[in-house]
Amino acid sequence: RHRAMRNWGVLGGAAAALAAGIYVLWGPITSRKRRRRGLVPGLLNLGNTCFMNSLLQGLSSCPSFIRWLEEFTAQYRTEQEKSQEHQHLSVTLLQLLRALSCQEVTEDDVLDASCLLEVLRMNRWQISSFEEQDAHELFHVLTSSLEDERERQPRVTHLFDVHSLEQPEITQKQISCRTRGSLPPVSNHWKSQHPFHGRLTSNMVCKHCEHQSPVRFDTFDSLSLSIPAAVWGRPMTLDHCLHHFISSESVKDVVCDNCTKIQAEGILNGQSIENQRTTFVKQLKLGKLPQCLCIHLQRLSWSNQGTPLKRHEHVQFNEFLVMDIYKYRVPGPKSSQEQLSQKNSEETPPGAKDGRAGKPSDAEQPAGIKPLFMNGASSSSSSSSFLMSPGTFPLAAFPECRAPLYLYRLMAVVVHHGDMHSGHFVTFRRAPGARSTQWLWISDESVRRASLHEVLAASAYLLFYERVHGRALPQS
Repeated sequence: RHRAMRNWGVLGGAAAALAAGIYVLWGPITSRKRRRRGLVPGLLNLGNTCFMNSLLQGLSSCPSFIRWLEEFTAQYRTEQEKSQEHQHLSVTLLQLLRALSCQEVTEDDVLDASCLLEVLRMNRWQISSFEEQDAHELFHVLTSSLEDERERQPRVTHLFDVHSLEQPEITQKQISCRTRGSLPPVSNHWKSQHPFHGRLTSNMVCKHCEHQSPVRFDTFDSLSLSIPAAVWGRPMTLDHCLHHFISSESVKDVVCDNCTKIQAEGILNGQSIENQRTTFVKQLKLGKLPQCLCIHLQRLSWSNQGTPLKRHEHVQFNEFLVMDIYKYRVPGPKSSQEQLSQKNSEETPPGAKDGRAGKPSDAEQPAGIKPLFMNGASSSSSSSSFLMSPGTFPLAAFPECRAPLYLYRLMAVVVHHGDMHSGHFVTFRRAPGARSTQWLWISDESVRRASLHEVLAASAYLLFYERVHGRALPQS
């Protein structure tokens, strides 16, 4: 009996040594296989934090946003700031996004994003990991916090920043554009806005005298689109939502200064006149399109009893999105529309760092944004967008055989499963790589491959697009 027990002990030790050898030899290879397949790390669910995990996966698929964070955080690389790096949201966010985009070597297949919650709490955002939250609301929290961090930096250009000092503020061409009502430019240094920053234009025209009020500007970091009423037999598309967003609306009982002036000219001096109130036509346009475009589909509706409901219908979207028809253009003379069209066609598309419109006003984004959906426990006429095979573009859709100027490529889709009060967020995102056509499905710690067909069939809640150089595509 003693000899048998000794033999079993020897066999057990040999088995343990064999298992350890297999782990040492094959463990790193398994990790390398995961990287070679193009998969990315997942994120640990800390208790109802799928809203944060899905958003981080979506942001990590936007290379322009990561590059902006790298340029922005360069100011913290001095010896004086290294001890306080952990207090900056931009530094913490950059480290997470670089790891999720496989730009930093990590041994873990699942990462912990609790550091982001801690730095947000240090910035006075009370976000509990055990409460149900909304991914779109967190997106606004991140962008507004980054803007606050940018505003806290000194505005005086450093004397050793020769590039910024030598760069002219306004060129002669830009001055001529300003006289025609275009957006004034801003300097192109690291203080520039984040890539999601854009501007809306609001145009008001009197229906009585056709007088146009000055164009007003408002900032946005995401386009929140309502889903119009469905028409039987016609699928709902993203273009329908965009057209509904910029469609004109009548505003009644508005004081028209021009009508009041015309009325005053026909009345004798000394007589008082009342302000003339007429109906105005109001229309929104996109005054400045961002490099990274975040589109939020509002799936909130209300029942007859006043209770909130979620809209589950599918909104069709495609891999490429053309935004030219939604862009605000400075109106030219009515007799020279062809010259204006020619001018627009000769416009040079900006890159990731330029093409930012200036700040014509101090209008801020409306506050009081409320979450639409909550996450629960952890567990998807002519059209301006086109579906195509990877790496191609249907130039035949444009009669002048020109690629569009404002062309966007789909990078990530955030999907909410569940109802208004509970559910789960997952993300479809493009695998890392400038020319990557591989898609991934990510649910917290779980990561698997996905097809483009599966992505386009999802009921999107957030869409992340990134601008590409449409004019640079090969033409035939």
